[in-house]
Amino acid sequence: MKQLLIVERFCLAGHILSMIFGWAGLLYVLPHPELIASLPSSGQTVFGLSMAWGGVVNIILGAIAVSIYAYRTWGVWPTLSFMFPAMLISVSSELLGTSTGFPFGDYHYLNGLGYKIAGLVPFTIPISWFYMGIVCYAIARAGVKLAEKPNWIRQLGAIAIGALLFTSWDFALEPAMSQTIVPFWYWEKAGAFFGTPYQNYAGWYGTSFLFMSVAAIFWNLKFGAGKQNSPKYFTQNQLVFPLAIYLSNFGYAAVLSLGSGFGIPVLLGVLVGVIPTLALYQLASSSKALFANEESATIKTEIPVAAVKVGLK
Repeated sequence: MKQLLIVERFCLAGHILSMIFGWAGLLYVLPHPELIASLPSSGQTVFGLSMAWGGVVNIILGAIAVSIYAYRTWGVWPTLSFMFPAMLISVSSELLGTSTGFPFGDYHYLNGLGYKIAGLVPFTIPISWFYMGIVCYAIARAGVKLAEKPNWIRQLGAIAIGALLFTSWDFALEPAMSQTIVPFWYWEKAGAFFGTPYQNYAGWYGTSFLFMSVAAIFWNLKFGAGKQNSPKYFTQNQLVFPLAIYLSNFGYAAVLSLGSGFGIPVLLGVLVGVIPTLALYQLASSSKALFANEESATIKTEIPVAAVKVGLK
């Protein structure tokens, strides 16, 4: 397990560093071609490779880090039963979207995100839906305290809020990925919301709501109410990593969008994504509180037993 933790931290550091280098390349180097021309041939080659494969490496490192974290913290079943629905449902939506325009709108992917499935959707796209989706759902689930007080209202709330946090990321992401100096996808017709169709956000919310719902069903089969092996996941301590992933990825997209003058989409993402995320983190139970509750419950169940034994004497 120690080796896994080392790999997780290495991948997380690489994930964040790749975003920092992405900022430097997209916002500073590319707008100044004289800087590229001043580099030696080897430097120009490295820069070209970083621009061509930086996005792929960033997503893969993030996915590895999140997968290891989820396995260490919640186990194999929660990790895989979220990963497969998230990736299968998201790639299905993306293939449908790039083929028909539903549910996101009429768009197409350019180069820079790796090999395209069926020549339409980069393989890294469903991977990113998984690793951002699971951290959004984990934060939402913790904030509504579903593990401590399971019921269908809290379950529905966790899914609805998780999908909202996920969609909020796209408010900052869309301008950064489709309208900056190096776009990764483009819209056939500019949408009404700063170049993006409103339909796109409905598609993001619907797709993420669907795969989070499927994952929730699987999780409840294994760790539902009344199950003896139900772990107390999603405490504040366990949310530090998901929080870092969410905020760093939102921040990466936000800086790129702000650098191109898209302030309102970023502000909207902060209002309906970042601020609620921080609030949910504060609402989540601490591990100390859970331990105190378990200790109290143990005392309550042991005292009556002791009293019965005294009476028998």
